[in-house]
Amino acid sequence: MFISSFYCSYLRTIQVIKHTLLLTALLVLPALATGQTMDALQVAKKLQSTYENATSLVADFKQTTAMKLTSRVRQGTGTMLFRKPGRMRWDYITPDYQVLTSDGETISMYFEKNNQMIVSNAKDYLQSDVTYSFFAGTGDILRDFEISEPDFTDNLENSFLIKFIPKSSHPHVSSIHAWITRDTFLITHLQIVDHFETVTDLFFDNIQIDSDTYGSRAIKEDLFYFIPPANTEIIEQ
Repeated sequence: MFISSFYCSYLRTIQVIKHTLLLTALLVLPALATGQTMDALQVAKKLQSTYENATSLVADFKQTTAMKLTSRVRQGTGTMLFRKPGRMRWDYITPDYQVLTSDGETISMYFEKNNQMIVSNAKDYLQSDVTYSFFAGTGDILRDFEISEPDFTDNLENSFLIKFIPKSSHPHVSSIHAWITRDTFLITHLQIVDHFETVTDLFFDNIQIDSDTYGSRAIKEDLFYFIPPANTEIIEQ
């Protein structure tokens, strides 16, 4: 089915988002005693352990995407919700209202500005993608990624910084860096680099694990279905 270049570009960004879900689902880790140090592998093991025990995650996010050959930077802000198994919701508030939802079987992407919604099969994606399958509860961060120290230094007085590289070649992810606070062990920043050196930064705030609410709404199954306005064009893939 024909999809405009606008949607092709946006879908590429959505793919990057999906490939970060395993990490954004792990935003809280058990605190360590003051002064204790951890190497990258130890931090990754804590991420894996915490993810296995978490059932849901809610957070505010800010996203920036910069392409190597252009000075243009795309930005977006909103809220996100993940819930096992395989359920998610991203509400983009700026620059335009957009909603991405998955109930574990179907992924839908609604674009208010263009009055369209794209719907595709989530199961096919879950079966083929290592990072999304991890978020859905079938993956393993230590199995699917090489864990290493970061490529660069940063202001790490209050954070750990570690690097993830997919063990199997991935079409949309070359590497991921994660910033993790030392006191509360929250991932506050993810940086994803693809094979074209496009850099997507995701910053997280107001993180809640195992919350019962998403904004003013109780977390129930209807949150993972989006019903667009009656005159919305539906594009099925």
